[in-house]
Amino acid sequence: MSTAYRCLAAALAAAALSIFAIPASITSASASGSVVPFKADVSAGTIVVRTNERRLYLVLGQGRALSYPVGVGRAGRQWAGQTTINGKHVKPAWAPPPDMKRANPRLPNYVPSGAPDNPMGVAALTLAHGDYAIHGTNSPGSIGGFVSSGCIRMYNQDITDLYDRVGVGTTVIVTR
Repeated sequence: MSTAYRCLAAALAAAALSIFAIPASITSASASGSVVPFKADVSAGTIVVRTNERRLYLVLGQGRALSYPVGVGRAGRQWAGQTTINGKHVKPAWAPPPDMKRANPRLPNYVPSGAPDNPMGVAALTLAHGDYAIHGTNSPGSIGGFVSSGCIRMYNQDITDLYDRVGVGTTVIVTR
């Protein structure tokens, strides 16, 4: 990626950060999404998550997509299917779903918005028909692994970038 393109991307991301009130001190201003060749029979604007690749693709059209590394569901917690984004949240609070709390009673009942131990990171895109979201993380070392309880984890700078590119109603397709 050229230096000029990185500078432009950083400037656009910084502008998005100020609009959406995600402080630059929490999240880098440049995302790591890269434009890659992409073949799938889906329309531009669709998010495709390929759990076996641990990658999220935002389809751009004309055989291209933005590609981001992600953390996905560990064994027994993976899912596949089609859904839509039903909410966009900056610095979301978090409460573990009942099944997660039963499996790990040491989890807190609630983690407030912006708390450093909040596993949702700086932003979340909630998904319809379930307890799942595409969200940032307070554990960047988990990206690239089979690590979650079904959510799709992204680096905070990547969820910030994706957050600005998609809206409520965006189609999300998750494959194994």
